Amino acid sequence: MRRMAMSMLRALPVQAPTTRHVQAVRTPILAVGGLSPVNSSRSAYAGIATFRNGNSLRSTVASGPWPGRLGRKSLSVSSAAATDVQEETHEYQAEVHRMMDMIVNSLYSNREVFLRELVSNGSDALDKMRFEGLTDRSAFETGEELEMRIKGDSEKHTITIEDTGIGMTKEELLDSLGTIARSGTAKFAERVKETKGDAQLIGQFGVGFYSSFLVADKVTVQSKSNGSDKQWLWESASGSHSYKVKEDDSGEPLKRGTRVTLHLKEDACELADEKKLGELIKQYSEFIQFPIRLWTTKSEQEKVPDEEATKRKQESADAKAKEEGKETADPVEPVTRTVSKSTEAWQVQNDSKPLWTRSPREVSKDEYDAFFKQTFKEFLEPLTTSHFNVEGTIEFTAMLFVPGMAPFEQQDAMARSRNIKLFVKRVFISDEFDEDLMPRYLSFIKGIVDSSDLPLNVSREILQESRVVRVIKRQLVKRSLDMLTEIAKRPAEGNKKSDYSTFWESFGRNLKLGCIEDQGNRKVLAELLRFPSSKSEDDMTSLKDYVSRMKEGQKDVFYMAADSLDAASSAPFVERLVQRDYEVLYLTEPIDEVAIQNLAEYDDKKFVDVSREGIDLGADDQDTKKTEEQVEQLKSLTEYMAKVLGDKVEKVVVSQRLADSPCALVTSKFGYSANMERIMKTQAMGDNRAMEYMRGRRTLEVNPDHPVISSLKGRFDEHGDSDSNAQAMTELLYETSLLTSGFSVDSPKDFAKRIYGMMSGLSSGIGASASGQPRKQKQSTPAVDPEILGADTQNDPWKQ
Repeated sequence: MRRMAMSMLRALPVQAPTTRHVQAVRTPILAVGGLSPVNSSRSAYAGIATFRNGNSLRSTVASGPWPGRLGRKSLSVSSAAATDVQEETHEYQAEVHRMMDMIVNSLYSNREVFLRELVSNGSDALDKMRFEGLTDRSAFETGEELEMRIKGDSEKHTITIEDTGIGMTKEELLDSLGTIARSGTAKFAERVKETKGDAQLIGQFGVGFYSSFLVADKVTVQSKSNGSDKQWLWESASGSHSYKVKEDDSGEPLKRGTRVTLHLKEDACELADEKKLGELIKQYSEFIQFPIRLWTTKSEQEKVPDEEATKRKQESADAKAKEEGKETADPVEPVTRTVSKSTEAWQVQNDSKPLWTRSPREVSKDEYDAFFKQTFKEFLEPLTTSHFNVEGTIEFTAMLFVPGMAPFEQQDAMARSRNIKLFVKRVFISDEFDEDLMPRYLSFIKGIVDSSDLPLNVSREILQESRVVRVIKRQLVKRSLDMLTEIAKRPAEGNKKSDYSTFWESFGRNLKLGCIEDQGNRKVLAELLRFPSSKSEDDMTSLKDYVSRMKEGQKDVFYMAADSLDAASSAPFVERLVQRDYEVLYLTEPIDEVAIQNLAEYDDKKFVDVSREGIDLGADDQDTKKTEEQVEQLKSLTEYMAKVLGDKVEKVVVSQRLADSPCALVTSKFGYSANMERIMKTQAMGDNRAMEYMRGRRTLEVNPDHPVISSLKGRFDEHGDSDSNAQAMTELLYETSLLTSGFSVDSPKDFAKRIYGMMSGLSSGIGASASGQPRKQKQSTPAVDPEILGADTQNDPWKQ
């Protein structure tokens, strides 16, 4: 859009006008007084123009806000209006009019920013007036109040924005409101620098005066400057080819300053409502240093005398007095009634003070807490605050907060957070630049950034990528991590949880995400990680504490990934490790394993997954010799089991890590672990082909000391390959190891059939084979009644 606008400007023909009217070229790129990609300086007015002096057209070179683009190629005009003409009509050239229409209708995506732009203009004018008053006290003879007043009229469908700033003369109106590419504020700042004044008093922000045409059919500007004894009026309509300038005879005099009146479009009439105006002021201009007063209506309850009720009360009292023989009763107390009374008054809307403009030493903790709650609509105090200023080639001020709790909508935690509010000279710009100023994993950090060096586009709705943004982002990340490190060092008080435990419960997953996405800060983030472990019981342990408890000679950090703490602590892979007093970290969240894999190591100690092959338990010579003997003893059995299982496993080996379980399935060093395979299966948009490619090779490890393995070996030694029960037991061992190792069973139906067969056999007392088929019964002899010797069978009473 900007390039198109610039190309249209370059293509404008320089030709003599065809009318006697003074002609001006005007377009609404007013937005920025210093529109360089790095610096946005602000003024309400900027421009180029041409004028006719007699029969000749004179053009002069003007220095514009874009040196090398528009600056010296722009045309400037000096208005040569005749003194005897009260009203002058200035026409636009057709090309400029088309460009103005394009910018007004396409530049801004949110039309409500018109109030921000006009309030910013007023703030600039007040800034200039304040500086003029510092150098010349007589400038305040027309009034010392520096303020803005905004009034909406729902009946007339108008909004009026008035300031007591420096105002404009007729020539300044022509130069500023009908021109492009020249910044009044920028020129004023240059003049201040030439006189060695304080240029920081000037609000060098963007403006966009013509954003008012987003909501208005017609705009009138009344202005009175100390440099002129006359008040002037500028007027233009949306879509018009011209604007008018004349001496203001409306009967609404200004002592000094500017009054902008917007005649709203039909679809924008709701903006004249005082509540809506108050919301926009609070949103965009809450921290403007000059008071912004809004014309508001209040409804108050008031007690007023009720004459009729008082009269009736008096008559009743008189009648009672006559009955008592008195002429009249004493005057009764007047009766009152409550009525609702509407009052109108100017009410200040920007009471909040911009704490970030003050020195951190001057701000108390209570002030930080109150500001945090009010600005970010929180009800808990922040865990910590960081308030700092960065000075140098890039200058900005920031305040960052760590919230005391996570938002309730945790499912949207990684969505656009709107937690970083961007200001330029205390004027709110946007809260949609989180991704530009903060990495995703720190999206929970809330804060404010105020800088005039930010490279915003003309409408200030897009933050352009540049070195400035990268520097600010780097500083914000560093300060955020410093805050978290400080919280982590705080000790717990009594039986209460530590502040970091509270933080970790809410935002621990964010830091794990940082280990994946932020390679440059992984060392800092590693110090902040917390995990449950086999020795930490209910508490979390840090990696630093884990390393401090490592056994002598231990080279690796062991971890077990599962879907719950119980599943991890009862996994067969950790049995021998826990027996030998090795500590194992339990990774129970889906993101844990990926985060640890990205860290790879901590303090020169590599992370080792105990569910994978090749784990080193530091066995001595005696253990090694014993293992070799067991491998030799079970060689025929392991080869048989590998033959039965086929391509379900890569191999069957004797295990060194099992203690209580008969067997377990371990995965290869590369590829998905059982935990990762489970996670990937649950992905809605998962790719089955990639799943098969990344699946790790499986190895069945058997425990040579377990009774089940000993029983299977005995059966195999007795019957060899022909024993169907040995084959069924092997398959059942494989399927149970799938479950205990974190995998899912390939055929739940076959697995259930084997279990049901065993249960059926046990319940009938007959027993069952491992294949699920009942064992064959031996043929039994028929039962006979016992004969009792010497008994009298004929007289036996029990048989009668």
